[in-house]
Amino acid sequence: MLVQIEDWREYISDGGKFLHTALNAAQKRPEVFTPVILYNLTAMAIEKFCMGYLMYHGDLADNHTMTDLAEAVERHAGPQPELTKKLLFLDSFQEICDVNSYNRHPPSKEEIGKILTIGQEVKDFVSSKIELPPTKQPSI
Repeated sequence: MLVQIEDWREYISDGGKFLHTALNAAQKRPEVFTPVILYNLTAMAIEKFCMGYLMYHGDLADNHTMTDLAEAVERHAGPQPELTKKLLFLDSFQEICDVNSYNRHPPSKEEIGKILTIGQEVKDFVSSKIELPPTKQPSI
């Protein structure tokens, strides 16, 4: 029997809001929303989508790195090599969990399109795996 963790819908809704903000910001205000800000907004969206998916399945990730999120998602969805590859790409911008190997480098403006696309693909993946509540988002 599946025992869902409460508020999974809220996590997915929040993910949609973060992604919507990132997509709008990249399109309408790129002079204000730097690649670092857009990366972080998209990473927050992906984290919320993945955590909502995991909570739906009564599970949580060990940590909140993209690597850990990918591994946790695969526990329920089976191997997802393309998704995992994309999440590992996102993890390459910052390794901040280990004090001894701390590393950060900002994404370039050219990489932002790919990062935003990954955010949308994660949303689409989660949407295809669970029944999501309807959302009302303004058009972009």
